[in-house]
Amino acid sequence: MDLKNLVNKGIVGLNPYKPGKPVEDLERELGIKNAIKLASNENPMGPSPLAIEAVRKVLNSTHRYPDGNALRLKEKISQKFKVNLNCLTVGNGSNDIIEFITRTFLSVADSAVFSEHAFAVYPLAVQAVGAECIEVPAKEFGHDLEGMKNSIKDNTKLIFIANPNNPTGTFLNPEEIDTFLKEIDKNIIVLLDQAYFDYSSYKNEDVNFNLISNHPNLIISRSFSKAYGLAGFRIGYSVSSEEIADYLNRVRQPFNANSLALMAAEVALYDEEHLLKSMEMNFVQKAILIEGLEELGYECIPTEGNFISFSCKQGGESLFEALLREGIILRTLDVYGMPNHIRTTVGLPEENSILLDKLSRLP
Repeated sequence: MDLKNLVNKGIVGLNPYKPGKPVEDLERELGIKNAIKLASNENPMGPSPLAIEAVRKVLNSTHRYPDGNALRLKEKISQKFKVNLNCLTVGNGSNDIIEFITRTFLSVADSAVFSEHAFAVYPLAVQAVGAECIEVPAKEFGHDLEGMKNSIKDNTKLIFIANPNNPTGTFLNPEEIDTFLKEIDKNIIVLLDQAYFDYSSYKNEDVNFNLISNHPNLIISRSFSKAYGLAGFRIGYSVSSEEIADYLNRVRQPFNANSLALMAAEVALYDEEHLLKSMEMNFVQKAILIEGLEELGYECIPTEGNFISFSCKQGGESLFEALLREGIILRTLDVYGMPNHIRTTVGLPEENSILLDKLSRLP
């Protein structure tokens, strides 16, 4: 049997997304204890205690299917952000939203535009449906909006913008994004991926949902995996026009968000005390970590996320392996076309201190 002639042509050349190495794997492989993971931009303070308590209360009802329309969570989001309930789509993480969008708007006859050094899932999702990828060279490790506009082809149906961008942390101000949206064809869908919105908006003005009323081709996605600390639950959502949301919900799998995730998100959304503590700690510790890295001779890319990408004279892979032997897991950036850089999550104060200490001792 020749599987290559049977499977979707779009996935033949795909390499699966490679997540950060689990702590348990490193400890088992090297026989070490108390490893530190700073690889996946998780909130080191963990989830809201109120959310965890709420989840415990619904454990006994998990023999029932979850709310297939995520109505209660949508109501909470609608009330908090003053958006129409019918404009919401809930995903199994915001990564699910990316899948919905590519499946809804792309075919083998279409193309999608994204930036160099942008989230690795964008080209994977585009290729999986057989569409053409148009990667635009980055500008100072971030999005070159003018270059992206000029790269649009007659068959372009979708543009990805991550703000802040992962893995570089670069940031576009709201005026830049608004101008870009005004200048492109309204028949091109734009996904504004705001997985790190809470961190960027802590000290900056970032794009809010009001922009959608002026740009009906815009979709904004957000995640509960980062600042809200719910990465293990896998829950995210998007806001768009009602018409777009209707189409996205047609390709959404039934019960794609589980009961525990829905409850955790509902409660975490309103635990502003925990969210603010998480953002404040990140803001303070990020500055300390950047200063420490630069004192050691590493060049950091300015970032508005909860992570820092920095250049390594010895190469990202070499530094990654050296730190693994010291019990610290960071993230190599080869898949992002940045082999001489490595990314670290901003961790707890003690984790950041250990990282800087280990780096200072490496040859």
